[in-house]
Amino acid sequence: MKKITFLLAAMLFITTVETNAQDANRECTIKYNLFKGDYQSKKFDEAYVNWIYLMDNCKDLSVNIYKFGATLAEDVRKDPVLSKRVYEQRLQYYPSKNPAKVHSDYATYLFENKLASDDEVFKILEKGYAIDPTKMGVKNLYIYFQGITDRNKDTNPQKVFDTYDDVLENVNIKLEGYAKKLVKYSDTTLVLDKRGKQLKRAYTVNSKALGTVEGGLDAIISEIATCVRLIPLYERDFEVNKSNAVWLKRSVSRMFNKGCQGEPLFEKLVRAYAEASPSPEAYAFLANVLEDNDDTAGANAMRTKSFELETDPLKKAKYKLKFAQAAKDRGQYSKARSLAREALRFNPSSGRAYLFIATLYQSSVNKCGENLFEKRMVYVAALNMARRASAVDPSISSRARKYINTYRANVPSQKDIFNATAVPGGKFTIKCWIGETVTIPNK
Repeated sequence: MKKITFLLAAMLFITTVETNAQDANRECTIKYNLFKGDYQSKKFDEAYVNWIYLMDNCKDLSVNIYKFGATLAEDVRKDPVLSKRVYEQRLQYYPSKNPAKVHSDYATYLFENKLASDDEVFKILEKGYAIDPTKMGVKNLYIYFQGITDRNKDTNPQKVFDTYDDVLENVNIKLEGYAKKLVKYSDTTLVLDKRGKQLKRAYTVNSKALGTVEGGLDAIISEIATCVRLIPLYERDFEVNKSNAVWLKRSVSRMFNKGCQGEPLFEKLVRAYAEASPSPEAYAFLANVLEDNDDTAGANAMRTKSFELETDPLKKAKYKLKFAQAAKDRGQYSKARSLAREALRFNPSSGRAYLFIATLYQSSVNKCGENLFEKRMVYVAALNMARRASAVDPSISSRARKYINTYRANVPSQKDIFNATAVPGGKFTIKCWIGETVTIPNK
């Protein structure tokens, strides 16, 4: 009899527990639906009451409790304590739901509201970066890299260089993605519907933001990545890394970008890179080395090989532009422009190609003009290219603007035009290798 009574009591207890759990789940669902409806209707005060209940009693019901809750805590209530709770509970109950972005967003909130020290913000960004740098906010990538630089530039510059490469590679992946999406919008005759306009604007805004970060990263690294600093570092580490394709690629790229191609080490690195990674990019660098060694035939063969191996048109454009830079360095301006124009055939939205041509023109002001008016008309041609660069490629619009301002300040004044007996609004053909016809300014 006692045994039966015990079993009945146990069954009653289990039933009661299950009933209570069902009631609790039902209550959570009701509260959640009310919260979500009020939040989406922007009835934030009503949403807040049910949201707090969910935060206390239904912590793993939906990740939206934390997605929407972050806005309530940070923007509506402006409550740092509550914001921290949202951040910590979300990571506790939804650790696999975009954690890198969660860290990044929380760091942004703390930074913008001055609620944490630079070290505290950096540690949060460090966690996010370790998980997935591509999910971090654009500005946070810059802040993170600045933190790495400040902490390591004197004691461990290699860590700074490695981090720079990692960050830049992730930025470039995003930039290439937007560049591919923007190619279709380069057709000015294309009529866009509402959705098309929204997409174009989103791609443009994101590309511009990433381009700004890219420029910021370059500004930081340029202070420490000098030939004087790079050469002994790479000489020291070469033997250990002479078969490491990633290390060689980064070393070669950095020395090329910093203008260290004339150093014997550069050729050594390039040849090792081509051996470790027989890739289009490696062959492109090797072509430049062969050209500098007066092996024109070998250089042309390597360029052809590099170009034919590549299948991505955007990367083909980059190689053409790399070849153009090498031609410019050798003073072959006409050839450099031709190569840049070939790059534009593969990527009509390559602002870098247009900006490159603009710099070629700028470099030829004194060669292609016999008097003040003619020299200033070269700036008109450069200005046209810089404006085109800004128009087709939002990722370099900030950079292009600097060139635009410089060139615009040097075009012919009305006095210059009058003294040259030229006609404002008329046509003028620039001399020497440029040979381009441009419009004489009428203001």
